[in-house]
Amino acid sequence: MNISVLGAGAWGTALAISLAPRHHVTLWVRNKQQIADMRSAGKNQAYLPEFALPEALQLEHDFDAALRGTEMIILAVPISALRATLTLISRLPAPVPVVWLCKGFEAETALLAHQIVAEILPATFPSAVLSGPSFAQEVAKNLPTALVLASTDMEFARQAAQSLHNPRLRIYTSNDVVGVEVGGAVKNVLAIAAGISDGMGFGYNTRAALLTRGLSEMTRLGLRLGGRAETLGGLSGVGDLILTCTGDLSRNRNVGLLLAQKYDLPSILKKLGHVAEGVYTVKAVHQLVQKLGVEMPICEAVYRILYEQVDAARVVEELLGRIPDTEFRN
Repeated sequence: MNISVLGAGAWGTALAISLAPRHHVTLWVRNKQQIADMRSAGKNQAYLPEFALPEALQLEHDFDAALRGTEMIILAVPISALRATLTLISRLPAPVPVVWLCKGFEAETALLAHQIVAEILPATFPSAVLSGPSFAQEVAKNLPTALVLASTDMEFARQAAQSLHNPRLRIYTSNDVVGVEVGGAVKNVLAIAAGISDGMGFGYNTRAALLTRGLSEMTRLGLRLGGRAETLGGLSGVGDLILTCTGDLSRNRNVGLLLAQKYDLPSILKKLGHVAEGVYTVKAVHQLVQKLGVEMPICEAVYRILYEQVDAARVVEELLGRIPDTEFRN
């Protein structure tokens, strides 16, 4: 199959490396200097410097050339670039299946990715989201990983999953696009909270409590937006939550660790050098909390620390001081 991967960040590059042995893969690189460096070094020095690019992997800077003859488009751009990239794809003369990897809400609109896709792409383009617990470095290293591919068209979901699946990259299917996307978005905010907790030395008990109560918040929002509880208990919910909140490779968790060390946000973003989606997702979550009246105290605490410059220790004390309630509500 001819597959075009649009976006040469860590995740797009890792997936392209994983797919290259079985498919004809073209990786579109937006930045001219980056593609020159990649061709020269045979690696993506900016995002995945430890891994050689397969000789069969085609690198392309020209957008139209990257899509020529493609049978599937995998969108590996951040959600901030999703709308613009979809607009370019919508000009194709014939429909092509589109699968997106981005996690989060659009900053200006608080829309999920599938809602943006519905606004831009004609309904004739089959589409799906691919998400789940996956660090790019481990996918590139060919370590066993399980993901979920969700589409409202289950026949397309099965076909796409079969095309992308391999023995080290297990891909399950779902028709709960909302639940899969909410899990992928909110877990990044909770990972910042987990990093703050770890950075303040609160220990494993606290982390376990935070993940569990964070899952409750994720589920509340997912249900309110039309997702299903079992989806949030699956790979794209609790699975991605565990990985991102506990793994040392998590950029969002590292944001929290640096916040605990009293770095300010601009310094943190400069230090990381890569996108940490939770920093922007928490703004959209805050908008939805205000609009929908969903109770999400941990996510709101992260918002206050990042954007209201409230001291992390004070916010933690306020969270701990909340009146105890029943664990589950009818």
